[in-house]
Amino acid sequence: MTGNRLCWLDIRAAGKATAAILEEAVHQGLDAVVASDPAAFAGLPPTLGKVLLLRGGELPEHLGEADTVVLPGPSAERATQQAAHPGVRFGRYVEIVDAPTLAEACTAAREEEIAVLDFRDPTKIPLEIVLAAAAESDGTIVTVAHDVPEAEILFGVLEVGSDGVLMAARSVGDATALRRAATGQHGEIPLVELEVTRTQHVGMGERACVDTCTYFGQDEGILVGSHSKGMVLCVSETHPLPYMPTRPFRVNAGAIHSYTVAADGRTHYLSELEAGSKVLAVTTKGRTRLVTVGRVKIETRPLISIDAVAPNGQTVNLILQDDWHVRVLGPDAVVLNSTELQPGDRILGHLPTADRHVGYPIEEFCREQ
Repeated sequence: MTGNRLCWLDIRAAGKATAAILEEAVHQGLDAVVASDPAAFAGLPPTLGKVLLLRGGELPEHLGEADTVVLPGPSAERATQQAAHPGVRFGRYVEIVDAPTLAEACTAAREEEIAVLDFRDPTKIPLEIVLAAAAESDGTIVTVAHDVPEAEILFGVLEVGSDGVLMAARSVGDATALRRAATGQHGEIPLVELEVTRTQHVGMGERACVDTCTYFGQDEGILVGSHSKGMVLCVSETHPLPYMPTRPFRVNAGAIHSYTVAADGRTHYLSELEAGSKVLAVTTKGRTRLVTVGRVKIETRPLISIDAVAPNGQTVNLILQDDWHVRVLGPDAVVLNSTELQPGDRILGHLPTADRHVGYPIEEFCREQ
């Protein structure tokens, strides 16, 4: 298994949209396009890999500009094929429909330089078996996805995921969506140290606890703020408390008007989140991942307002439940109780640069106060 996230786009069914799809694939920096005819690769730049997928197993006399050939058949045939076409990589295609073909897929994943796996049934358990069987191998596993949601799942199976995904392109936009599926699992976001300037008890209001479908790390939470250009890193309930058990899937996030960050830098109000929503989990090092919301608990509680200032002079506000066990994160992953914050304390935050319109970044005049 490798650490790459390969995006292969199958253009065999692209039809009249082929030229536009290929242009998009080049622009998005996809790793390869897949075809059954070497002529499809003519004129494509060297930065775009060219994979010839031959399900029938017959190797044409001329491979054109293909740099990778994938066909069915045992690995014993690869030496002969490689000798006839030096400089071309060879891999094995396996369609998994039953237990014998699953065993064949495990063998291909362990022995081949490239294994392209096509699972007939929607269950991901066979892929889990293959990934486990090939955990110590150096080969590359590329799994066929039928659409973008499936590609996102394939990249995350067993927290390791397939090394790559092969997805058919039928229209412009598919290449962009596939690249987003590969890169949207993890990323980084810049954090800054904020200096607390004031705290104030502001009375009763509704706050939201965001319960996710995953465990947070002890240095991880979500970004929340009253304004779209300044947010604070609110810690999850992973740290022990004297009067209640830990709930490592939860962030007591703040008042319902607050913003939080989701995919592609889009913001959502906490009040908008519901089961199935996505939010961005962030560590104190700025490492991010998308997590799925299981539910949001909105209840009336006393609230506390926290004001802070960034090194560039920008002000940040966060309104939280006014209770000692509601906490935020500081430098070096220090956990700080919100009701004990004092002017001069340091907390971690993020300063998005764009204003927002229905959650999307937009360059326009917008004043929040």
